Amino acid sequence: MSEPSSLTRGSTILLQVIVVLIGIGVLTFLLWEPHLEGRNAHATTFEIYFKDPFLAYAYLGSIAFFVALAQTFKLLGAIRRGSVFSPDSLKALRIIKYCGVILVAMVGAAVAYLFIAMRGKDDIAGGVAMGLFVIVVSAAIATTAGVFERRLQSAPQMKSSNA
Repeated sequence: MSEPSSLTRGSTILLQVIVVLIGIGVLTFLLWEPHLEGRNAHATTFEIYFKDPFLAYAYLGSIAFFVALAQTFKLLGAIRRGSVFSPDSLKALRIIKYCGVILVAMVGAAVAYLFIAMRGKDDIAGGVAMGLFVIVVSAAIATTAGVFERRLQSAPQMKSSNA
């Protein structure tokens, strides 16, 4: 394997910093946003975090997001070191793909809940729109990770047939 160029190293470090900043931003949002909801205006911290099953479900679903971010950080580190074709890279891509599928399923279930349980009681258009956006993005990431995983699996075979 060839040594990665300084441009590759610099850009992967930048991408790793962006991944960390995304993680910090999402974690901050997950912890801060429940305090802004109208129904939580006069609620205690305990009531906000421990009496809302939908919030608990959102936190449970966010685990897959943070696992995917950690695997992305790990994959970028492998790219920076020049070991893209390693089994660890394949494993990271596979985990990112599964996390994307889990996010699609969990957000899809949450959107279905909004349609079934909240229809007519509340305005659900914003929640459904955000849910559909997350579903599309998660599906695109899962598909992309799956395509890269298949390419990386076949890359050593392509290298040996070209040599």
